[in-house]
Amino acid sequence: MPVKRHNHHSDESELDLTPMLDVVFIMLIFFIVSTSFVKASGIEVNTPVAATAEKQDSASIMVAINQEGKVWVDKREVEVRTVRSIIARLHAQNPEGAVVIQSDKKASTEQLLVVMDQIRLAGVKHIAVAAKQP
Repeated sequence: MPVKRHNHHSDESELDLTPMLDVVFIMLIFFIVSTSFVKASGIEVNTPVAATAEKQDSASIMVAINQEGKVWVDKREVEVRTVRSIIARLHAQNPEGAVVIQSDKKASTEQLLVVMDQIRLAGVKHIAVAAKQP
């Protein structure tokens, strides 16, 4: 008479990973939502020194003007005439955020004012000019 072998593997010995995966995905979503991303203008600018310079925490849009007067927004060079539409689009994504202009100390004041006008025309109320602390 042949001997029958029984498999003793039952459903109880398997581990259900669904609850653990749910927790991992919830934690991932939490960290993505709670992380504040540092925005960069895209170029290195030699900003002037100011004794009253303060750290700007709510900066969500960075605009840079280099010493030749070229304007950079969101890591790419843009024409001055397009600054208004680009800033309006970025500001619509985060209406509470401020715009920080990083103007090189050798850039013309006229270029800085033109860029500030374009930003104000885009509907942004909070504009800061970046400076180094001494």
